[in-house]
Amino acid sequence: MNILLIEPFFGGSHRQWAEGYQKHSKHQITILSLPAHYWKWRMHGAAITMAQQFLSSALVPDLILATDMLDLASFLSLTRSRTAGIPTAVYFHENQLTYPWSDSDSDRITKRDAHYAFINYTTALVADRVFFNSEYHRTSFLNELTPFLSQFPDHQNLDMVKMIREKSSVLPLGLDLNALEVRKESMLEKPKRAVVLWNHRWEYDKNPEAFFRSLYAIQERGWEFHLVVLGQRFPHSPKIFAEAEQVLKDRILHWGFVHDRSEYAKWLSVSDILPVTSDQDFFGISVVEAMFCNVKPLLPDRLAYPEHVPQPLRAAFFYEHDLTDRLQRLIRDVDVLRKQQTRSFVQRYDWAEMIESYDRIIMEMVI
Repeated sequence: MNILLIEPFFGGSHRQWAEGYQKHSKHQITILSLPAHYWKWRMHGAAITMAQQFLSSALVPDLILATDMLDLASFLSLTRSRTAGIPTAVYFHENQLTYPWSDSDSDRITKRDAHYAFINYTTALVADRVFFNSEYHRTSFLNELTPFLSQFPDHQNLDMVKMIREKSSVLPLGLDLNALEVRKESMLEKPKRAVVLWNHRWEYDKNPEAFFRSLYAIQERGWEFHLVVLGQRFPHSPKIFAEAEQVLKDRILHWGFVHDRSEYAKWLSVSDILPVTSDQDFFGISVVEAMFCNVKPLLPDRLAYPEHVPQPLRAAFFYEHDLTDRLQRLIRDVDVLRKQQTRSFVQRYDWAEMIESYDRIIMEMVI
């Protein structure tokens, strides 16, 4: 079967997912993409550019699979001479309806942010199937659609929410987790003290303020620990990172993004604890990657995180309002902590185990 995968924001986790599916699928997958820049303009204008690319190609897909960054309704209207009758699906990595916007974003300030959510809505409306990367993501998006549409003056078409719900399902991310396996001879030596990890993007929605303030408090209490800070950095990263690099400088083993995946895996393997403070995570790739490397996560009991931990064991991995105290105890008991394993919780997300579900679900749309 020939699948056309359309990704207007071809970078980071979006690119890894698209290339991973292409690599592991038994189907023939062609990726139509644009560079991962100017995400707002991609949502506005990519459909026009990608429609032109498609129409100038000789592609004859059996199915079109787009991501949430595409205005699918516009794309299909511009290509209807060739796409009419072709089944379509959309994969939601994130959505702009429930994503926590920055208070400094000009579109939020001028109340133009609703337009991006509306593109997500119409994309879900025209697709034959709608896939979300977690149950949390699916539920939060669908639950918010009715109040979102209710703000408009008339012809709100609230019955469309039910239609979208009926064709929506969860299809977790496929990840190349086995590539994070580090051979014993290549492993970094674990220090005696506990190693605390940050491996998320350096952005406001990951709430680095809460993460570093907790470490400041533990340092002030006299507890010894090491720190590894990874993750992609952006030109306007939160100021707390520069501050923390100075305040915690005597504890830092590594600071900054690493491009090489094998080096990234080595730093995960040397780490012990991942305190998570994020305000947004529709799936949580960085958390799953750390858990695969047996880094114990300390998670807020919300977002997609409960889906990654077996129900009977959740009490040991989730905190409410006691992050600093819980983290301090884990630092104290690091020898016991290092005997615990979390890889088996998330092994199911590796492409080797996910690909059969992907191929089967996609095939069912065509036959």
